[in-house]
Amino acid sequence: MPSVRRALAVVLAAFLLLSAVPAAVAADVDASPPRVELSAPQAGKGRDITVSGSGWRPRALLMLLVCGKATPAKGVIGGTNSCANADGRAVTTDSTGSFTKKVPVAEPPVPCPCVVHVATVMGEQQAVDAVFVVAGHPTAPLPEQTGGGRLAVLTGTRLEGDSGLLVLFGAPPARTLEFTVGNLGTDPVQDPVFQIGTAHGLFAPQWEEQQWRGTVRPGEKARITLPVQLPAGAHGDYSISVKYGTKVLAEQPWGVPRPWGVTVFWVLLALVVPAALFRIGMAVVDKVRPPDPRHARPSRRRGTTATAAADATASDTAAALPWLMPDAAPSAPSGSSGSGAPSTTSAPSAPSENRPTTKGHS
Repeated sequence: MPSVRRALAVVLAAFLLLSAVPAAVAADVDASPPRVELSAPQAGKGRDITVSGSGWRPRALLMLLVCGKATPAKGVIGGTNSCANADGRAVTTDSTGSFTKKVPVAEPPVPCPCVVHVATVMGEQQAVDAVFVVAGHPTAPLPEQTGGGRLAVLTGTRLEGDSGLLVLFGAPPARTLEFTVGNLGTDPVQDPVFQIGTAHGLFAPQWEEQQWRGTVRPGEKARITLPVQLPAGAHGDYSISVKYGTKVLAEQPWGVPRPWGVTVFWVLLALVVPAALFRIGMAVVDKVRPPDPRHARPSRRRGTTATAAADATASDTAAALPWLMPDAAPSAPSGSSGSGAPSTTSAPSAPSENRPTTKGHS
């Protein structure tokens, strides 16, 4: 009996050990950071490289960009403004968090060192930079950064200013981001370069590099003001972030109203343009349509022409029938009438049937 119990205990222990191994392996896989591999370490403009990745979130949308002025240790200095955005590619990971995508090699707008930047578009931000050389593209050293200075935000950030009435008609909304920083390090920080991130909804922020002119000495604080501008026609919920180095210092929400002026403009345009086209079309129809004789009004010249035509017709009739003219009528024989009154000229009359026949001389 004791031997049976020991055998059951051994089997149970082995079962628990075997079931724990896959869980540990899965935990290690989930805890592993995302990775990116390139098919070639360098290539020239116009060529293609294959980018492969693993360890990403399943079904995550990723953006693949060739960026300059960047290293894996310092990231992309200047954000996506240092990348060839027009030649970027998007890819969605599979159920295991892996992907494979061909990316065209393009020259970034800034000098190398260059990387292939892979980052999530929505949700929790994940980013990996793989070293890549764009053949023939110029290179330049990265800006020096003092290691002893360390900036931290002492007060909350604020968005100050007003965009004005033109924002209702699609003008770019603009604000001023204000915050106070203090130097907690041992060295002064001169002309620090901040990165302003703009995120819309669940999308990852797009970073833009801005430099503040001034010096923050150790133990001192300074008021930082940086301009922020959204693209034309932007509306909805935005989030503005400020980052120094690789650390995000603060975030500030920004609700932008919808540009209703643009909607009103398009509604008026949809009403005015058809009405104008209708009026132009009717004017063209009236111009090319033949006149209706029932509604025609004779002009003075037309009446004169008609009168002349009538006189010509009357003259032709008179020429064909001469006895209708007063001057062409024959006169009565001279002599006195039975009453003794002087004779008068009268129009000839038709002969009577009872009139006696004149006899000739015998």
